[in-house]
Amino acid sequence: MTVNEKAEKSIIKTYRSCIWNKFIQAIKNYDLIQDGDRIAVCISGGKDSFLMAKLFCELKKHGKQNFEPVYISMDPGYNKENREKIEYNAKLLQLDIKYFQTDIFGVTEKVAGNPCYLCARMRRGHLYSFAKENGCNKIALGHHFNDVIETTLMGMLYSGQYATMMPKLKSTNFEGMELIRPLYCIKEDDIKKWAKFNGLEFIACACRLTEKAANGEMESYRLKTKNLIAQLKKEDPLVDINIFKSAHNVSLDQVIEYKQNGVRHNFRERYNTQERLKEE
Repeated sequence: MTVNEKAEKSIIKTYRSCIWNKFIQAIKNYDLIQDGDRIAVCISGGKDSFLMAKLFCELKKHGKQNFEPVYISMDPGYNKENREKIEYNAKLLQLDIKYFQTDIFGVTEKVAGNPCYLCARMRRGHLYSFAKENGCNKIALGHHFNDVIETTLMGMLYSGQYATMMPKLKSTNFEGMELIRPLYCIKEDDIKKWAKFNGLEFIACACRLTEKAANGEMESYRLKTKNLIAQLKKEDPLVDINIFKSAHNVSLDQVIEYKQNGVRHNFRERYNTQERLKEE
């Protein structure tokens, strides 16, 4: 059995409940794929995006959706070793990838402070553009369950807002394009287990901030949040699931202010006309 055959089999056998079923759950619950879609499956080189690519391969083989995946990979300025690692894993997992080059790392390295936001914006713009050039109407990114809950908590702790990472978004700059996140319900630990089970090694972000974090020179807000959740889970194993569920159980009757379509609303607008809330 080849590495690719083992990796594909493990998705629908060994890790069926925690990976394959969760993948299908996200597609169905959030209506991520429609007939006729041509989806740019974006491969950054990490474990998450490569698993996502293999999940799309399996969906194309075993699923009923009439859609077409197109596997793309943007090089934002990787060093030679990381670029070769991506190409090696693509061949190992029998993925026919369309590659394209940008200089995002070169641009963001000149930005003072934390350039992660700019990097993410630039990456998305280039991915949308390349996907559209290749006839795609959607891009799929490999953000998983832990990315979702960490982003939700980070917004509360460091930005003073409640905003989660959405399972799908319509692009505001590329007409007719959408972003989907098919790994939305899959936990990072299960992705790591899948990679280890199949003897696969992938690159990390590979930017200068990632290297600094790996060397202990800095601790990002995301890493602090990840560590906080891990600590809380020692006391209550359901903490991560409850953070995830909180975005699905928002009660607008008990929200002070919220924004919708760019317009801010305050509870006082409806206070005089609403029924008295139960006192708790």
